[in-house]
Amino acid sequence: MKQVTATGQTVEEAVESALAQLKTTKDRADVDIIDEGKKGIFGIFGTRPAVVKVTVIIDPIEEAKKFLTQVSLQMGAPVEIEVKREGKHVHFLLTGEKIALLIGKRGQTLNSLQYLTQLVLNRFSNQYLTVILDAEDYRKRRSETLIQLAHRLALKVAKSGKDVALEPMPSYERKVIHAALSENKRIKTFSDGAEPHRFIVITPAKR
Repeated sequence: MKQVTATGQTVEEAVESALAQLKTTKDRADVDIIDEGKKGIFGIFGTRPAVVKVTVIIDPIEEAKKFLTQVSLQMGAPVEIEVKREGKHVHFLLTGEKIALLIGKRGQTLNSLQYLTQLVLNRFSNQYLTVILDAEDYRKRRSETLIQLAHRLALKVAKSGKDVALEPMPSYERKVIHAALSENKRIKTFSDGAEPHRFIVITPAKR
C-alpha cells in the first residue's frame, strides 16, 4: 500500500501534491483530510496549511494480470488475458500462439502459475480470493481426463483392496476426483499432504 501525507495552502493543493508524489490520479486514490487548514489574517498571520493523507487504491485483479503478462513475456509466450469473476472465484483465461509453454507437462506449469497468481492477488486483496487459471480450455480437457483416471483407479482399488495415491494436484482438480467418485460405494477418497503438494488417496470402503 502506497500513501503519502502532503500539505498545501488549500486542501486541493495538498491533494494535487500528494497525487504528484504517488504518480497517480484522484480516481485511483483515497483522500483523508487531516486538517483543512486556515487562511489567517490577511493570508499571513495565523496561517495553517491544509494537511491530507492520500492512499493509492490497488486493484488486486489488475496486479495479478500485470504479473501474468510479465511472466508470459519472460517465458517467450505473450498472452491475452480475459478475466471473469464469480464471487470469490477469479478466472483468468489465457490465449496466445505459444500457449503450450504456459501449460507445461500435464498442466504443471499452468498449476504453478495459478498458485503464484493467487499469492499475488491475495497480497493486495482485502478478502481471500481463489484463482482459476485456464489456457484455451485446457482445464475442461483436463477435467475429462481426471474423471476417466478416477474411475479407472477406483476399479483397481476395489479389485486389489490396496490404497492408491495420486500425484499432487491443486484443490479444484482434487474436487473433480472427489466428485467423480462420490457415489462409488466400493471405495473412499481423502486428501493428504500439505499445499501445494496435497494429493488424493483412493482407499477401499471396507477392509
